[in-house]
Amino acid sequence: MPPQPILRIAEIFAGVQGEGLRLGRPTIFIRLSGCNLRCPFCDTKNAWQGGRPMSVAAIGTRVKSLRGRRPGDWICLTGGEPLDQDIGPLVERLHRSGFRIQVETNGTIPSDAAIDWVTVSPKPPGYEVAPIFRETAREVKLVVSRELTPSVIRRIRSGFPAAVPIFLQPESNRPKSRLRAVRLFNRTVREGLSDIRLGIQLHKVYGLP
Repeated sequence: MPPQPILRIAEIFAGVQGEGLRLGRPTIFIRLSGCNLRCPFCDTKNAWQGGRPMSVAAIGTRVKSLRGRRPGDWICLTGGEPLDQDIGPLVERLHRSGFRIQVETNGTIPSDAAIDWVTVSPKPPGYEVAPIFRETAREVKLVVSRELTPSVIRRIRSGFPAAVPIFLQPESNRPKSRLRAVRLFNRTVREGLSDIRLGIQLHKVYGLP
């Protein structure tokens, strides 16, 4: 029997999706350790390195126990950068257990895993995205940092289908970042860019994990 795949896990918890199109939905989060970018404004720096080594089977067992407390069929793989590790075997296991899988990725590392919902969050300075994600993304989230400008938003908007919404996500819900998000939103909407939306971290508003 081949050895079980091992992943480095920062945490696994039941919560509510606080961002994007799946806002407010019960979700189990698997936060993987490791990141290839390490943005200065990241709010999960604890997941950049380290993590607890766990087999795919052990992760599945933990998820099953959480499902009993928070019924639902969605799991979000996040990080760090979840695609910094090979999530394919984990996705297959979770699918067999009846879950649907969302992945939140910076979009720089291609993956052929059978992901049900791809959330892409391009990061500065280059905001690069692998071509496959321009085809598979269901939504795009842009953290409203100092680097985010109208020209960056225009460039990213042109790189994704018009039906894929772009959320302007305030940095950690900070008031200064929210004000900047509103200014960027107003300008890009006046310019006629399609489906630019204001975002928020709803789980932080409610004080949820």
